[in-house]
Amino acid sequence: MTLIYFLLAFLTLAVLTLGVAFLALARQTGILFERIAPMGALMNDSGPKVGDTSPAFSLTSLTGGAVEVGQHREKAQLLFFLSPTCPICKKLLPVLKSIKDSERRWLDITLASDGEPERHQRFIHTAALGEFDYVLSTELGLAYRVSRLPFAVVIGRTGVVSAKGLVNNREQLESLFNAHDMDVESIQGYLEKTQP
Repeated sequence: MTLIYFLLAFLTLAVLTLGVAFLALARQTGILFERIAPMGALMNDSGPKVGDTSPAFSLTSLTGGAVEVGQHREKAQLLFFLSPTCPICKKLLPVLKSIKDSERRWLDITLASDGEPERHQRFIHTAALGEFDYVLSTELGLAYRVSRLPFAVVIGRTGVVSAKGLVNNREQLESLFNAHDMDVESIQGYLEKTQP
């Protein structure tokens, strides 16, 4: 009988010790998240700056219809520069499809590239991108000084560039939306200004 009481006391003490250890780890995790700032899209200084009016383009989509870039619109526009040979671009396609559905109230997505139309038509077909506007324009890439992919630009409803940067994952892509919503140049710049 004393052995049972001893085991119960030992197990109770063990559970309490594990609970205290769990709380300590949870606190440390919270402190760690406060110290490590989120990694937003990697901005570059070339091309139109955030706050500048976007260059205006009227383009034809490979998926049908006309696409206006840098003009007054009902919704903001995400220009996503990609290539059929870019593995990171392909990794982000399901993210773009998800964002197209979840952000459709305020955002239109336009995929942009350059090159041979036939190659891109095959890419649109194999990657099931028919729901997106997909434009080919070397001039568009040059206007934004796109040197690496995937590169994304958010243009507000008034045609002003509200966020831009090199994106490698969903977090970096969404940091552009956060910068757009907060009306700041970038999340990194905002955090640098607000930290003591």
